Amino acid sequence: MSFSLKGKVALVTGSSRGLGKGIARTLGLAGAKIALNYLNDKRKAEETLVELKENRIRATLIRADASDPEQVEAMVGAVEEQFGSLDVLVPNATPDQPQKSIEQYDADFYRSMYEFFVMSPFHLAQAVLPGMKSRGHGRIINVTSEVFHCSVPQFSAYVAAKGGQIGWSRSMANELAPFGITVNTVAPGWIPTERHQDDPQSAKDEYLSTIPVGRWGTPEDVGNAVAYFASDEASFINGQTLCVNGGRTPW
Repeated sequence: MSFSLKGKVALVTGSSRGLGKGIARTLGLAGAKIALNYLNDKRKAEETLVELKENRIRATLIRADASDPEQVEAMVGAVEEQFGSLDVLVPNATPDQPQKSIEQYDADFYRSMYEFFVMSPFHLAQAVLPGMKSRGHGRIINVTSEVFHCSVPQFSAYVAAKGGQIGWSRSMANELAPFGITVNTVAPGWIPTERHQDDPQSAKDEYLSTIPVGRWGTPEDVGNAVAYFASDEASFINGQTLCVNGGRTPW
């Protein structure tokens, strides 16, 4: 069964490249109208917009800082003005996550992780909920990470923020269910994209050896999981986390 999102409108933050681009493309191919979001790389974002339109996906491009509440409010307003609704929200925007020992981190970096992975979804939810509640339908799918489930060392700031994001999602799932709105999370493993091009090959080889299915994941693998959660077929699935990592967290 192919999940149809025909007639739906989806906003994917941080979607000019990488996982966000793969998610946006997959949702678009399922029939959704797509609002792409970027902050810094205008050229890449415009290339992604062209690519989606070449695939007959109706899409628009909006520049906004997904961690800034005023810009988030304006972005959501622009999507609703252009497409008439916003049915699917996918908070995906992310900064760099350097691996450091606990002694090397500072408080400001910890706060920046919290801002991106807890406060940004919070601001986005506040902006989209009036429309979703009025229509009695909505899908919020947070993109988290396997790092929380795998307790990855030397990643404490990122792991803590992702744990907070998962906990927030579970709370929102219970709070919003009576309004016809589900909240779920997709937790990818390490999926090499453009920003991983300079990572050591030895590290890639070591990680690949730990994936039970024996291959790298792709942005489309993550997009397929998001498309499921966004679909009507997942209307009874709520407050769940789906790890998309080839079986590294099978429980």
